[in-house]
This record gives sequence, C-alpha cells and structure tokens, in this order.
Amino acid sequence: MAEGKMLEEKLFSKHLNEEMDIIIYLPPEYSPLYKYPLFIVQDGKDYVSFGKLPKYVDELTNQNQIQKAIFICLPYKTVEDRRKKYHPDGEQNEAYMRFLAHELVPYLEDAYPSFQMARSRFLMGDSLGASVSLKAALKYPFTFGNAILHSPFVNDELLDLVSKANPASLKVFHIVGDAETEVETTDNKVANFLEPNEKLHALIEQKGFESEFHLFNGGHRWKYWQPFIKTSLTFMLPTHTFDLESMGV
Repeated sequence: MAEGKMLEEKLFSKHLNEEMDIIIYLPPEYSPLYKYPLFIVQDGKDYVSFGKLPKYVDELTNQNQIQKAIFICLPYKTVEDRRKKYHPDGEQNEAYMRFLAHELVPYLEDAYPSFQMARSRFLMGDSLGASVSLKAALKYPFTFGNAILHSPFVNDELLDLVSKANPASLKVFHIVGDAETEVETTDNKVANFLEPNEKLHALIEQKGFESEFHLFNGGHRWKYWQPFIKTSLTFMLPTHTFDLESMGV
C-alpha cells in the first residue's frame, strides 16, 4: 500500500505573536503538478496518534474511496494554550481564527498546489477543537466551506452564528455521544455536551445545511471518535467532489 509523507514545518504568526508548529501530510503519490483540497486539523497530534488519521487516509486513498488531499495538523502546546485558542471565550480565540484564515491558508496555498476555493478547504477538530473549527468556518465563509465536528463544545454564540449563516456556504459532519451528559472540561468543571449538540443538530437541519449527523453510544473519548474518522472523510471527500472539467480547470 502506498503511503503518504509526513513533514514538520514552522510558521510565525503575527496575530498570535508566536511560532506555530505544523505537521503536513502529503497523500500517496503526491505531485506538485496536481491540485489538492486542504484539511486543517486542530488537535493535530491527537488526530495522528489517537485518531490514526494518516493510516486511514492512506487506506481510503489507496482504495479510491476519497480524493487525495493535503492534511495540515496543528498540535497544541499545553492544555492551557489549547483553551486560550480553541474555546469560544478564550483570550486568543479571535487571533487564532485570524491566524487560520489570514496567515495559514495563504502560507499553504503558496507552498502547495490547491484549488483556492472555500469549498476545497476543510476544518476539523474534537471538543474545543471542533468549536473553533465551526466558529472559524462561520466567521470566514469565503475562506472555509467545510467543518468536521467530533463532539464540539457548543454555546449560545455558536448557535447564534449558525442561525445567521448561509446554509449554502458550509458542509458539516457532526457527531456526539449519548453519554456526553457530564463531561469534565479543561477548567475543572462538568458540562452537558449532549443537549447543546442536539440543539446544534436541529438547527443545522432546520437551516438546510448539507450535513451528516451521528449520535453514537458512548462518551467524550477518542475510542468513540476514532471509528468515525473514516466515515467523516468519505462523506467530505468523495472521489467526485472536485471534478476539474465541471469546474472549468
């Protein structure tokens, strides 16, 4: 089986005033002569280690079940750093989203061949990483057109952004567990994730977003999210997604 290639890079962010680590996954038989969708993944090392993302992407690509894509995995430095950047109320949340839209995307599109359209750019994350992925996609609809959400933290701000969004601008894959009623959060509190996620799902359906939703049996853990990695990729990246002839490329 042909395997993708992993690269490690660094990018200094003016918005965050710090150097950001970036893990790049290039698909099997990558060539700079072709264009690729871009998948930006929060909690990057977790998706590589616990989610087995490279393994599943290799498998699905080799079986021609998904289109070849470039995955950009963004690891967090500490739990505190993660909360500052990912939480909707985090002190660096707005700056982090500006980094994604105004620094990371231009950097990637200068370095790698891509379609340079919102619908060819994807954001992905779990828990708070899913929250910032959804929020960034809603606040920058001309930059990001897709969001994969594994048990996101959902608050009123996110629900309000969804209620005001153009459903044609965003495709969503969304999962949550039926046992996520008492989730320990990074600020040492306990929160009900299930109820707000059910509200989010109902709103997404009501608004008419293109979406897929799964309520799984389990809690707020990687052992429950991991089985849905392949499901999310085949939904988001079917091989006909970016037909060059229909796009006039």
